[in-house]
Amino acid sequence: MNYEELLNSAYENVKATSECGRFEILDVKGHHEGTRTVIVNFPQIAICVRRTQAHLLKFLTKELASSGEVKGDRLIFSRKLSSKNINEKIKKYVDRFVLCPKCHKPDTELVEEGGKLFVKCLACGEKYEVHKI
Repeated sequence: MNYEELLNSAYENVKATSECGRFEILDVKGHHEGTRTVIVNFPQIAICVRRTQAHLLKFLTKELASSGEVKGDRLIFSRKLSSKNINEKIKKYVDRFVLCPKCHKPDTELVEEGGKLFVKCLACGEKYEVHKI
């Protein structure tokens, strides 16, 4: 394959896996199985907010006061939770760990330096400390 073919192939693969726009907070999709809550689009939510599943899961389990685990593409909480409540907590996570407080853009990354966690904005250069989860 030449460079053009490889580039087109890579672009198609990236485009095909994206289910959200530049920045979008997806609503949870799931159901209840007995006393458990199952979220079926958790990996897509983590991708769209540009954070690891592990970090988002840790935040949600603390905020929702429920244990949870990822099995395949599903997030399973150990108790019944409303989708409205879960969506509110994801929005809270985005406000705290994703959006820049100065320019309000989502172009940020989590950086750990000296045992402290920082959110660094790639758009305006602002860097601010956030509490570890």
